[in-house]
Parts: sequence; structure tokens; C-alpha cells
Amino acid sequence: MTCSRTLAIDFETANERRDSPCAVGLAWIEGGRVVRRESRLIRPAEMRFAPGNIRVHGIRPRDVAGAPSFPEIAGSLVLAHNASFDVGVLAATLQAYGLPQPAYTSLCTVQLARRHWPGEGGQGQGSYRLSSLAARVGVTFRHHDAGEDAYACAEIALAVMREAGAPDIASLARRLGLARERAGEGVRAPDGIAARALRGVAPSRTRAPLLHFVVRGSTGTPYDVRLVEGRGGPRLRCSCAGARFRPDCRHVRALANGEIDALLSDNPGDVAALAELLRVG
Repeated sequence: MTCSRTLAIDFETANERRDSPCAVGLAWIEGGRVVRRESRLIRPAEMRFAPGNIRVHGIRPRDVAGAPSFPEIAGSLVLAHNASFDVGVLAATLQAYGLPQPAYTSLCTVQLARRHWPGEGGQGQGSYRLSSLAARVGVTFRHHDAGEDAYACAEIALAVMREAGAPDIASLARRLGLARERAGEGVRAPDGIAARALRGVAPSRTRAPLLHFVVRGSTGTPYDVRLVEGRGGPRLRCSCAGARFRPDCRHVRALANGEIDALLSDNPGDVAALAELLRVG
């Protein structure tokens, strides 16, 4: 892994779709410190703002004047807190606009913190939420502002780097085996009706879900929960980091119990039908 730059990134989305970013936060790391940070508003391709998303980040359609170009990140090490979400937003948005995917390496600061500070998720011992980790390393920030979140993410990674005695974050990621290489695309994605239709259901390798929900996590981060057909019947799968260690995470349990308090997607009727589908499975 050769990374000339390290960039912390955070997205806010307009609705439940990952190709609907309305803000991106960026924090550049050089020489072991954050040297620049900024937040940019983005005009989504579809100007549909879900009320639940607005409650989280406070961005409304009138606030987004135009869609800026995405930052050049080829060859960078990209940091994100719950990286599966932010990297997914980046990939889905580039695909929706027919733009090539750049080559870069990603590192999730949730995984980094779990590895460096094990046991933080226990009751009464703090957690791996962005706000909790920022407080641990002495960083004050304004949560759910994309630029502020990216800055907090960068400072958390730098704190781990310093405690671990690593020369830089890229070396730390290599040492812990947490970096994920993401190959770029050399050509621009084709356009046209067929291509746009394929982009709307990408990625094609993923089995189409029977039902799809978007739920709000404890810090306001939206997560995808999908009902998919498994070997033993329909099962819920969540995109949150906790689901990697425990498939029946709290988001899955809440939906299975018919709870809709954290539901961001506009399909409460599907929650009502979920119990019967799971029972049949």
C-alpha cells in the first residue's frame, strides 16, 4: 500500500439512497496533523430530502445551491468513521453520475479504535461512537456537520497513530491489516437508458433484497437493513459495524419487533409485514 496523502471524509445524505449526498466533509492530514479541513454542500441528482435525514443534519433543499465536483482522492488513504457507509456513498454517487471510480485505500476508524482500544463497547466503558472517541482524545467538534465529523475522524486516527508509535497512519493501517485496497476504473462508465437502469440497481453482485429499510443509528448515522433470502429462509442483514460481529444487531432486533422509532425510510407498512415474513422463514 503506497499512499501519498491521507484524507478523512464524511458524507451526509438527503434521503435513504447512498447516491444522494448533500454534504461532504474533508480533512487533510500531512506530517502527523490536520493541515486543512472544509465542508462542501452538494446538490443531489434527485432533490428529495427525507424528513428523518433533515432532522439529523439540518440541511434542506434550499441550502444546496449547486453540485460541486468530488475531491481528487486517487492514490490516497481515505479515512471514515463507519467507512462502509461513506465509501458506499462515494461509490454509489460516482456510479450514478457515470464517473470512474478512483483507486484508493480506505481505513475505518471504528475498526481502528476497536483494535487499539479493545473493550470500549462494554456497558459503562464508553463506546466507539464518533462523539465518544472524540471526547476520549480531547477533540471538540459539532456532530453531524460533515466537515466537523471528518476532522474528528482524522484526529482520532492521529491519536491512535501517536499512541501506537507508528510513523504515519498508512504504516499503522498496514501493521494492523485494516486497510482495504479499492481498485479504480480506467474508463468512464457508459451512459444511456440501459446503463442508467443498471446503475439504479447496482451492485449487480448483491442479491436483490425482499425488503429494504433505512434506520437511524444512535449517533444519527443511517444504516441499511435488508431482508434477504438465506439458506434457512428470509433474514435481516444490517450495514452497521456491529452486525459484522453480531448479525442480530439492535437495528435488526428493533425492526423484527415492529419498532419504527428509528425508521428513516418511508415504508412503515413493510415493518408491519416483516414479522410475518420472518415467521414464515
